[in-house]
Amino acid sequence: MNESGAWSEDVKLVEDICCLSLVRRMSALMNRDDRFQQGDKLPRGWHVIMFNPPTLQSELRHDGAASLGVEMPDLGLPKLMMGGRSVEYSGDIPIGGRVVRRSRLGPVSMKEGRFGAFALLNVEHSLSVVDGPQNVVVETISYIMRSEQVDVVDAEKVRAATPDPRPEMDALPDGVVQSFTPNETHLFRYSAITDNPHRIHYDFHYATRVEGYPSLVVNGTLPQMFLLEMFREYTGREPVHYEARNLSALYCGAAVSLLLSPIGNRCVLMARNEAGKVAIEAEAW
Repeated sequence: MNESGAWSEDVKLVEDICCLSLVRRMSALMNRDDRFQQGDKLPRGWHVIMFNPPTLQSELRHDGAASLGVEMPDLGLPKLMMGGRSVEYSGDIPIGGRVVRRSRLGPVSMKEGRFGAFALLNVEHSLSVVDGPQNVVVETISYIMRSEQVDVVDAEKVRAATPDPRPEMDALPDGVVQSFTPNETHLFRYSAITDNPHRIHYDFHYATRVEGYPSLVVNGTLPQMFLLEMFREYTGREPVHYEARNLSALYCGAAVSLLLSPIGNRCVLMARNEAGKVAIEAEAW
């Protein structure tokens, strides 16, 4: 376990191809009538279709979670949640291109709070195009590891408590508002495109009876794909920076409000649940 504050020197290197068929499937899921071809630029944010390790069926965790591409520490905290992500774009991935990803684990910070023990850690992924630009995408994903005993409500409080929140969302200027209601088909298609076998996204009995959620849980990155679409439509360009925090879960069958508010040279983005609570807050420029 790395608690020194330094990033691990153990770098995992893997190669993948930006597959045209997966790009077209993502486009269809986003209801975009594009005609993507080999050599076109991959929309920024869609690199989630790549580098999804084909974990052996026998090696999936009980909750269905697959490998994250790095060896996660064994802390006796079996439940894993994504806390957020920060992405820098310095170039584009060509569809059909070969891409190398270098991954490393950041320091692990153990915490003890009102909701029991939990750990915070980061994983950094640097993507480079073979025979092309270096580090076209650098993404840092934050994770929260928690105990089996922490229930859904307490887990979301843990997630919302880290890191420091952004300024009050209700004070943002008016912007663009859209909405969509994620259904089982959204979840199935997105999980298939990204090869995500986590059971909370498709196994209703497991999600509700074992994990304690009220319904199937929407893949955390799916609403962010729609938020990035809003950014592209509003600005007419691709982002050079994107970061997001997951504050609470969104559920299948419940309407989601997507909001974009321009502030200076950036856009603040958010997704709210049916009750108006902010579930995802993000910004892009």
